[in-house]
Amino acid sequence: MVISRMSLPRRTFLRGMGAALALPLLDAMVPALTAVVNTAASAVPRLGIVYVPNGMAMGSWTPAAEGTAFDLPPILQPLTPFKDQLLVLSNLRGAPGGGSHAGAATRFLTGVVARQPRGTGVLASVSMDQLAARQMAKETQLASLELGLDSRDFVGTCDAGYACAYSNTISWRGATTPLPMENDPRAVFERLFGDSESTNPAARLASIQRNRSILDSVTEKATRLGRDLGAQDRTKLNEYLEAVRDVERRIQKAEEQNANELPVVDQPAGVPATFEEHAKLMFDLQVLAFQCDLTRVMTFMIGRELSGRSYPQIGIPDAHHPLSHHEGDPAKIAVMAKLNAYHVSQFSYFVQKLKSTPDGDGTLLDHSMILYGAGMSESNEHYPYNLPILLLGGGGGRVRTGRHIRFPDDKQLASLHLTILDKLGVPVESLGNSDGKLELEPASI
Repeated sequence: MVISRMSLPRRTFLRGMGAALALPLLDAMVPALTAVVNTAASAVPRLGIVYVPNGMAMGSWTPAAEGTAFDLPPILQPLTPFKDQLLVLSNLRGAPGGGSHAGAATRFLTGVVARQPRGTGVLASVSMDQLAARQMAKETQLASLELGLDSRDFVGTCDAGYACAYSNTISWRGATTPLPMENDPRAVFERLFGDSESTNPAARLASIQRNRSILDSVTEKATRLGRDLGAQDRTKLNEYLEAVRDVERRIQKAEEQNANELPVVDQPAGVPATFEEHAKLMFDLQVLAFQCDLTRVMTFMIGRELSGRSYPQIGIPDAHHPLSHHEGDPAKIAVMAKLNAYHVSQFSYFVQKLKSTPDGDGTLLDHSMILYGAGMSESNEHYPYNLPILLLGGGGGRVRTGRHIRFPDDKQLASLHLTILDKLGVPVESLGNSDGKLELEPASI
């Protein structure tokens, strides 16, 4: 047998000008001896978590029917194109207590309540994303990414005496180590692709002026590599490099516009002027990070708990947190549902990007498990039961999707996390208040 197909190492980089760009998964990365029997490179599982604050208008969230014959309620309508890869999970609960909003964010991935230690400091427990990161980081440059749309603010107290750290993150490396959510696209891009370690806006602007594109110094190498690849891999490489150029261009444009339109606001350079532009740019960066396998674990907060952001662009001038205390007013609940649906529509952009990005023998969505939800359900009462939870993607056939599952007896959300970790190849015996793994049928059933 003559093996003529080339084989690239899975961790192949294009280097230049201080930047190292990891390539997406190419067919040529299949070992040469297996290339004769495989039509595409083997994909790896990935974990993404998207969090929304201040609870949910549950009457417009929960499907009426169970099983596969369910209709998507108003809040979930933006996910209609992905219904076959969607799991709606009802009757999951979190650990009560620990502050209304501080507890909601803290328990979401840890399964424990926020605690107030004596003196200063914080106390919770390791979160499930970080348990996944410990294992999955063996194959990637970055263990995980923690991102958000609000500024990084851990100073002071935010919720009934609880430190702001509890409300402003969902990710905990350990019991006393909350991980801040990075909201600056420029800083995220630099962390992923290099160029500058400075977080000083003036330094980043000077870097932009010196280098119109960090890709200039690697274009020649990419071109040479492309000559030796098959047509399909050349297409993947070109699409990937074009995506990187586009994200970088948009970040630079966002910095320019932000400096011109909002010269006095206390925001890091690189944050777009509008919520929607910011959200889409951060989602694009997450897709790029998955696509080039720089990390396999990401958490993203669309908003921090107690968020007072208003949304006049969709006709909601009211601040989110006060709106969530609707006191049973049907008109206010309807506005809350509209806001919840808007957040889902932003999330659907991310899902579509994952679904349209090739990865091995499928797409990034096929090979990922994406968790979406909140740490409280009924917002007016800060209810920690029957949490709004979605799971998309199925992790490459590890879960049978296209269903609404209503669990009996208020199962623990932390038990779902054990199940997700197990299906990602990260078996864990317990997490917070978990009470064993949940049954999620594999796709073959």
